[in-house]
Amino acid sequence: MADSDGGRGGAPLRLHAALLFLAALLLFAALDATAKHLTAFIAVPLLVWARYLVHLLIMLVAVAPSMGRTIIVSRRPWLMGLRGMTLVAVTLFGQLALKTLPLAETTALVFVAPLLVALLAAPLLGEHVNWRTWLATVAGFLGVLLIARPGGSLSGPGVAYALAAALSYAAYQILTRKLAASEHPMRLLFYTALLGTLAMLPVLPAYWDGVWPTPAQSLLIVSLGLYGGVGHFLLIRAFHETSASLLAPLLYSQLIWATLLGWLVFDHLPDLPTVVGMLIIGVSGLSLAVRGRR
Repeated sequence: MADSDGGRGGAPLRLHAALLFLAALLLFAALDATAKHLTAFIAVPLLVWARYLVHLLIMLVAVAPSMGRTIIVSRRPWLMGLRGMTLVAVTLFGQLALKTLPLAETTALVFVAPLLVALLAAPLLGEHVNWRTWLATVAGFLGVLLIARPGGSLSGPGVAYALAAALSYAAYQILTRKLAASEHPMRLLFYTALLGTLAMLPVLPAYWDGVWPTPAQSLLIVSLGLYGGVGHFLLIRAFHETSASLLAPLLYSQLIWATLLGWLVFDHLPDLPTVVGMLIIGVSGLSLAVRGRR
């Protein structure tokens, strides 16, 4: 990514954008922590559906009246639909991983997605992949091996779900890059909320056991949509105020949020090899983000 607009808006505006970005990442970490707690009581497909339903209702109330039919009319509806489904897959696989894996480790495994994007950008976007990108990617996957090492305490299926979420997230990012120039940001958000709600509807009867959540659980379920909807809105505002290249290095602060919440909420701290693996993934991704900025 070029840094031609890196000074957009001046230092105060860039600081404001960075704070918005960090707040969004905190909300995403809170979403994951809440989802992990709820997976002990409620089936994951029900949680995914509820998360997107609340997000959709927020869009219908707060955004749709001002945009009218333009919120759904797209030049490339099939590509928009595919992008929306990749994010649904991220949510579904991510929550299935959280059901059996600690919060910090799950977040770290999903964060190999930027490394996958760097590799897939060549065949799918026609971008050049140099040796530094390959080196960062190999290092990142060494970090994955440290986290999911043989003989470790992590669940094999959980690791598989987390890596499936990472692959889906990489596809989502690539499709977003292809659509960003022609589609309104709020339309992108609306499609993900609508498709997430509709895609999970057919599987609900198979997982609904007739037991309604408690009032406290209901509030937590609603918070999933709030965290996701408000978090994505803050991301849009942050990217509107400054360039993505300036914000990208901050992405890995979510690993810090996830580790902190995993400790405070679930009383879990990663062991030393896992911490080293997380640092390797973070540094590898950060090196790509900083190099992209330059």
